[in-house]
Amino acid sequence: MGMSEYMRSLREKVGHQLLAVPSVTVVIRDGLGRVLFGRHTTGGRWLLPGGAIEPEETPANAAVREAWEETGLHVRLERLVGVYGGPECTVDYETGDRTSYLMVVFEARPLSGRLRADGEEMLELEYLDVEAARRLPVARWVPELLEDLSGGRVEATFRRSDWLPPAAT
Repeated sequence: MGMSEYMRSLREKVGHQLLAVPSVTVVIRDGLGRVLFGRHTTGGRWLLPGGAIEPEETPANAAVREAWEETGLHVRLERLVGVYGGPECTVDYETGDRTSYLMVVFEARPLSGRLRADGEEMLELEYLDVEAARRLPVARWVPELLEDLSGGRVEATFRRSDWLPPAAT
């Protein structure tokens, strides 16, 4: 779908400066347990379907909507995989825009629809096992997610804090 009207209006006000944006990512698995990856139109890197959460939209609805828009699949969310952020989740776009995404990642299974790349954000789609995905040129945030997916975790995960308060003087 490209840039939403909401994001376009923000960019008109703040220009290219770094924006923190809540987003979703969807781990869609096929019957063999493989994960659906897409090659993105910008840069050709492989990543998972997802995108920004619109104002007042729930993360769950954003995940189902983004999966539909980018893959043609209507999915059922099965579990929360984790919450991801940090420098690996910052994207520098060709337009000069900088966005730091806070990603809520869900695992899902297809309910209906026909698999097809949307052509706007995804050039092609392919179900891959985690090992095959590790050999692809992927977005900077993908390796951490692949590590969590390959560990067989059932509970949601997050990167532990390494922040410390300033030393008292």
